[in-house]
Amino acid sequence: MKIKDISVLLLVILIVAMMIIPMPTLLLDFLLIFNISLSLLILLVAMNAKEPLEFSIFPTALLLTTLFRLALNVSTTRSILSKADGGHVIETFGSFVIGGNPVIGFVVFLILVVIQFIVITKGSERVAEVAARFTLDAMPGKQMSIDADMNAGLISEQEARIRRRKIEQESDFYGAMDGASKFVKGDAIAGIVILIINVIGGFIIGMVIHGMGFAEAASTFTLLSVGDGLVSQVPALLISTATGITVTRAASDGNLGSDIMNQIFNYPKLLYIVAGTILIFGLLTPIGLVLTVPVAGALAFGAYSMQQSRKKEELHQEQEELEKVEEGISSPEKVVGLLQLDTLELEIGYGLIPLADKSQGGDILDRIVMIRRQFALELGLVIPTIRIRDNLQLQPNEYVLKFRGTKIAAGEIYLDHFLAMNQGAEDDGIEGIQVIEPAFGLPAIWVNTEVKQRAELLGYMIVDPPSVIATHLTEVLKRYAHELLRREETKELVDNLKETHPNLVEELVPSLLSIGDIQKVLQNLLREQISIRDLASIFETLADFAVYTKEPRVLTEYVRQSLTRQITEQYAEGGVIHVLTAGATLEKGISDAIQQTETGVHYLSMDPQTSRRITDELRDQIERVIQAGSQPIFLTSPSIRMYLKQFVDKVMPTVPVLAYTELEPEIEIQNIGVVNI
Repeated sequence: MKIKDISVLLLVILIVAMMIIPMPTLLLDFLLIFNISLSLLILLVAMNAKEPLEFSIFPTALLLTTLFRLALNVSTTRSILSKADGGHVIETFGSFVIGGNPVIGFVVFLILVVIQFIVITKGSERVAEVAARFTLDAMPGKQMSIDADMNAGLISEQEARIRRRKIEQESDFYGAMDGASKFVKGDAIAGIVILIINVIGGFIIGMVIHGMGFAEAASTFTLLSVGDGLVSQVPALLISTATGITVTRAASDGNLGSDIMNQIFNYPKLLYIVAGTILIFGLLTPIGLVLTVPVAGALAFGAYSMQQSRKKEELHQEQEELEKVEEGISSPEKVVGLLQLDTLELEIGYGLIPLADKSQGGDILDRIVMIRRQFALELGLVIPTIRIRDNLQLQPNEYVLKFRGTKIAAGEIYLDHFLAMNQGAEDDGIEGIQVIEPAFGLPAIWVNTEVKQRAELLGYMIVDPPSVIATHLTEVLKRYAHELLRREETKELVDNLKETHPNLVEELVPSLLSIGDIQKVLQNLLREQISIRDLASIFETLADFAVYTKEPRVLTEYVRQSLTRQITEQYAEGGVIHVLTAGATLEKGISDAIQQTETGVHYLSMDPQTSRRITDELRDQIERVIQAGSQPIFLTSPSIRMYLKQFVDKVMPTVPVLAYTELEPEIEIQNIGVVNI
């Protein structure tokens, strides 16, 4: 056995021996001092433990210290009654601490017993009982939580084992504390009984055996008995306090002292209020300023010191953070962090900073929030957060929109001007800065406030600078919407749908289609400005046809046909849709050029001359319709729709191409042109 194990065994044997074998008074003095030291040590350990399990041996230590203290009581009682001498420590407590007055000592002893028995021990016992009950009730839920985390892969099997062991230890600890608190309660009762026995027995023995007079026996044995009671009750009070601290402590990152200082004295301004209140007491009551001014001054000085200390700490933390950032940038191991890119960035010149400053009336941040809301409602896509930064390398009135670090749009606006666009009115010499409107590429003029009123009277459309940026961002983001939908965003959409349609998602993902396959289909829809907000209908169609084909383009055509009401409402006006139809020669030319690979994938194989004729004809028809003031929409058969869209994209990607099966039967189709080759 190790020396530590033998020493503990010897200590227990010594405790038992003290109850039987008479001890010299000098040894009793050392043991009484050791008892006080041990109790104080246990109290300090309980105060510095961050959580109760750090002092899990406390219930056993409580039993041993209580037994040791009772053994000392037996030994001191034997010495007092047999020799009328309890040793130097007991004599000191009886004469010096209580001033040699047995009545005062008896009263002090009773107060200590009441404090220990009624206040501390009773409260600790109740807290330990409730904690044990709630810990036992919470064990099944905690065990299930650990199993769920392990099954989800959040923790390893070893971590789960450690957490289960901790739960078991908590249950055992609070159960043991519930029982150990009864020892303290019994110790307080035993202290009162022993004191009464010592006083009465000492009075009788002093007169009968030692031949003392009535007054001498009463004075001697009362002082010794009260001194003995105080010597035993001081360590008992320390142990009781340690018990209360242990069972009432919650898990924390610090010890009791740091928690008290950080939490109770965490509000220096409140100390000023307390100081002011104490000072008012001194002014308005007979207490006087002599007593209240020092206390109020100390509180105010403490509050001021804490405020200064907190400011220094905040400055120190900021300096440390700056040093960490500088160290991270200069460290070769941290260079990888510089590779992180924001999905969307809006860089502005210094002249446009007021747009992003709410104190100067800037509302571009609110407009970006509205853009993101508009995209969610119209396209079913959540646009990533657009970070706004100033860039001194840009022109003062210039702005640039970047997608993953690459410029995708740029423009220039003038904060003290308005953008005027001609809506067919006669040009009456409006003066201003001639530009091209960035969103739609139309000719426009930046006019000042004076010319603005005249332009409005002439029928010009007037747009303020923030609206120009917002409109430009909206159109650009619509064009790049399919690129904004990546696998992570697709996974979020799938998880969101799973909350309301779990069976549908489980049937489709991942048994039929992977996240990447679903992403390609959704990107194809967004590329042609088809909303994916009705994700349930899209998944229903994919689940129906994914068993036959995994080709994303083919699946996209099936999904489009299931969204006929949505597509019809998107392009029809008043129940009528004006379209350019693909002629027989165009459809035959494209159909004959469709080839199939060995894996079943279809592709378009056409000679360059035919491809150029089709492109030229499409360009002519699109320009004709645009000049007439209409929106060009192509209508064709389902079999060649996606291939005709490839030709249209070469001319103008924003022109939609629809199939007959994508329109509602009751819609009226008006043909405004036929495209042939």
